[in-house]
Amino acid sequence: MKKILVLFPKDWDLYELSKPRYRDAYRFYFEGFDVHRFPDNLRLLTFDAPRWIDRLVDKYHAIGIDGVVSNNEHFGALIAAVLADRLGLPGTQPRAVALAQHKFYARQVLSQLAPDATPRFAAFAYDVRSPAAIALPFPMYVKPVKATFSVLARDIADFAELRRHLSFTPLETLIIKRLVHPFNQLTRRLTDFRIDAHHMIGEEIMSGMQLNVDGIACYGRVELLGVVDCVMYPGTNAFRRFEYPSAIPNSLKSRIEALSRTVIEAIGFDHGAFNIEFCYDPERDTLRVIEMNPRLASQLADLYARVDGTNPYCLLLDLALGREPKLERGAGRFAQATSFVFRKFDGRALERAPSAEQMARFAAEQPDAKLMLYLKGGAALAREMKWLGSYRYAVLNMGGTSASDLVARYRAACRQLAFDPVAA
Repeated sequence: MKKILVLFPKDWDLYELSKPRYRDAYRFYFEGFDVHRFPDNLRLLTFDAPRWIDRLVDKYHAIGIDGVVSNNEHFGALIAAVLADRLGLPGTQPRAVALAQHKFYARQVLSQLAPDATPRFAAFAYDVRSPAAIALPFPMYVKPVKATFSVLARDIADFAELRRHLSFTPLETLIIKRLVHPFNQLTRRLTDFRIDAHHMIGEEIMSGMQLNVDGIACYGRVELLGVVDCVMYPGTNAFRRFEYPSAIPNSLKSRIEALSRTVIEAIGFDHGAFNIEFCYDPERDTLRVIEMNPRLASQLADLYARVDGTNPYCLLLDLALGREPKLERGAGRFAQATSFVFRKFDGRALERAPSAEQMARFAAEQPDAKLMLYLKGGAALAREMKWLGSYRYAVLNMGGTSASDLVARYRAACRQLAFDPVAA
């Protein structure tokens, strides 16, 4: 039985790794906390990443683990790389993870190898005082150089709007600083980065359709799991649903595959799971990189399993153990799969969460579907609205034997859960 350490497990990780299929082959050890949930997130106030890594090295060297994995973008992916390196286990080079996660330096490297795929960009401090300090004209798209879930990411029309956007309460300022503190601690040891994670990056606004790619690198060999179409809520940058397989033509898929390999090579990412987001502008026929993430997109993992029969978590475990992963194509139960994202834009909490009876009926009638609830209220909901512009209260992953079958299953699920079908 292989011993696997899972760092900062997400809800999708815990759901998947609790399945009986893993029981006889693996023993999982879980470490970390949820930075989005109280009271776990109070640990941010005192969390010291190097000291925590030292403790884990001692603990798991004694236990004798066989692999380390993490799909957590905040701290997990980088700490997993450092821990695997110190324990002599297969893993991604820590500097490659740090480079991929630092949106400014990743852009800088990619602009040298693939300038046509890189928008104009510039970094600046949160407390920037003058538009002259930003080497990029307005309007622009801004986001933190190190962040997840599109936090603080949006189009900005002018400098006055930027200052309003970056105006925080003392509590929000503390949260932001503590969120990036572990990354700053580790990058000071691993890299020569001069711009730390307490900065924003401004980018030339890109228009077109967003596409998502998941893939793996196994000792330098790169394979893509597939291309997913990302559909936004109209007039926003908020994800509405993710559809697999993509409807784009094969010629564009080939371009995406070639550019993905260029990105991976530029970052120096040679072993592990990765995720890359692209923007394709059909009017100009341009393909640009939005960002690269050195971890599996866990929300989308079971879309590949539903359609292709390949379980990305099995690939992830193989990589952690230094084994050669094997991908399947088109061997799943469904022809199509979608991850639906339910959001509210009015700043109000969900009026009525699904009851136990509704959840039971949904589970009985939709046994192959997966529902995740993210119910919030009070300050946490207000902060999500301010930083994201919307409130995500549920994610529903489903498959269908055809497009019409998938739509019928989705509408039935909305009835069973009393969700507004228009929401997603």
